Amino acid sequence: MKTKLIKIDPENIDLQKLKEAADILREGEIVAIPTETVYGLGADALNPVAVEKIFKAKGRPSDNPLIVHIADRERVGELTGSIPEKAVVLMDKLWPGPLTLVMKKSSIIPGVITAGLDTVAIRMPEHPVARELIRLADVPVAAPSANVSGRPSTTTAQHVLDDLDGKIQMVVDAGSSRVGLESTVLDVTVEPPVLLRPGGITPGQLEALIGPIEIDRTILGKISPENTPKAPGMKYTHYSPEAQVVIVRSKDMKKQVDKVIELAKENKKAGRSVGICSTEQTANRYSGFLALSLGDRNSPETIAARLFALLREFDGRGVEVIIAEAVEEHEVGLAIMNRLIKAAGYHVIEV
Repeated sequence: MKTKLIKIDPENIDLQKLKEAADILREGEIVAIPTETVYGLGADALNPVAVEKIFKAKGRPSDNPLIVHIADRERVGELTGSIPEKAVVLMDKLWPGPLTLVMKKSSIIPGVITAGLDTVAIRMPEHPVARELIRLADVPVAAPSANVSGRPSTTTAQHVLDDLDGKIQMVVDAGSSRVGLESTVLDVTVEPPVLLRPGGITPGQLEALIGPIEIDRTILGKISPENTPKAPGMKYTHYSPEAQVVIVRSKDMKKQVDKVIELAKENKKAGRSVGICSTEQTANRYSGFLALSLGDRNSPETIAARLFALLREFDGRGVEVIIAEAVEEHEVGLAIMNRLIKAAGYHVIEV
């Protein structure tokens, strides 16, 4: 099977072209769709046979729950048994957008979506093409990132084809994802609510609206093997390029750079090809090495938007070891470090 690619202009959506993708979803097949976070691999969330095709195409573990995407707030009442007051506040202020809310599930949600949990994760994407496609399909859409499980998430249609060409029916190409990291996931079934995955909506933004939240300890650490994750990206190695990733963390930029150079020299001497994941402030200090900049370290939103594409670019250049500078674990920086640490398999060197 050859995967079909259709291009849709977000500023001038061709509904007739997009209807073809909606028909595929309604027929129980899977389609890669653009969102503001990353590209998602969509299927009818109420059709367990269709949802199983997502797991098969991605090679995704079955105990990794999926997020259900909707185009209209009215759908929430169908998908959840109860809507907490704080969820209503967040939906009013931050939907559509890169925020997923975990609530008690209703009986219509198949167990394959929730990995057997009694909760369901729901999001209304901001991307106009995603929302229009969901409306045309007239079904809630389960959509994890459109990549081979464990690989860096996809932020362009080409990334999707690199991983899944021939495994899925269609890719809807609407350009690069704006945010570049998966959505923030907040569990509102508990008090205080718990941040399960950081993303483009920051802890500060959430607390400004609903008061204190807790941050799950697994965001920068590991979940126990026997536990079922409540949100995607909590349990397994995620976001990993083919290359080995090592993170260097220090509050002193000079010490951080010196350690990166030391590690780069050691690996080069051992015959390994090295790539350095730097920032604008430090890229020129790595002469003699392949150093690619994520952007200005004072602009974490820029870094977030570029992270997955950069990891994939290193793979394209045949790099065997990526040495990455850590960024400050604050607001969007927390989301960046969550992805980097999991990509590195928790291999962080403190300086």
